[in-house]
Amino acid sequence: MKLLLLGGTADARKLCALLHSQYPDAELVYSVAGLVRIPQVPAQIISGGFRQYGGLAKYCNAQSIDAIVDATHPFATVMSTHARATAHNLGMPYWRFLRPAWEPQTDDQWHTFSDRKALLQAMQKHQRVLLTMGQVTSEELTLLNQAAKVWLRTAVAPHCELPQQVTWIKAIGPFALPDEQKLMQQHQIQALACKNSGGNATSAKLMAARELQLPVYMLQRPPIDGSAYAHFDQLLSQLNEWQKRWRAHPGF
Repeated sequence: MKLLLLGGTADARKLCALLHSQYPDAELVYSVAGLVRIPQVPAQIISGGFRQYGGLAKYCNAQSIDAIVDATHPFATVMSTHARATAHNLGMPYWRFLRPAWEPQTDDQWHTFSDRKALLQAMQKHQRVLLTMGQVTSEELTLLNQAAKVWLRTAVAPHCELPQQVTWIKAIGPFALPDEQKLMQQHQIQALACKNSGGNATSAKLMAARELQLPVYMLQRPPIDGSAYAHFDQLLSQLNEWQKRWRAHPGF
């Protein structure tokens, strides 16, 4: 059995370890879009996307992939939609893991948006803001031109030229609560923008904003195409049922 695990998240790394433990004889291929850091996983690692192989379908056929497990970021909708469609066209199983979204807690000051531009426009009334929404475009940054100071935190360098009032902070999670509090207090942050990624790796910023009584401008998740599993045991149960049939009738 050969599985392709679409990763790039802490959840994907944990799931890879579980798959290796549960199916020690299986071949695991761990795919990540870019190597921000080399993942420590018990699998063959490929990076840079599937165009280098002629596309995902050609890669799956050439490498005799039996099934796809998708544990990409909740906002990696393009990859997930493509992977689901590819698996369907090739007649192979596809399972999507999607960690639960964050929910507002008592004393949170959340303002939720489904559109990035609307979110940034709403933040213009704040003079000192922290953006933790991943990459942004030049056009999006112009929506914050009334802010005196903007801090943009990403794992990799911004893909656009930054205006004078924007400072880039390079950082890779997980983040600790004391560090998030120190960052916000040091720069006198008045508002936080983030995506509803869920999970524990970056949730400390929400706790810090709550304790400092800062408003949070939250970008809601895009709708997903098809079903997904919120817990590892649910996904592994489905995979195990399929694996039993596969062992009895390889290539069924």
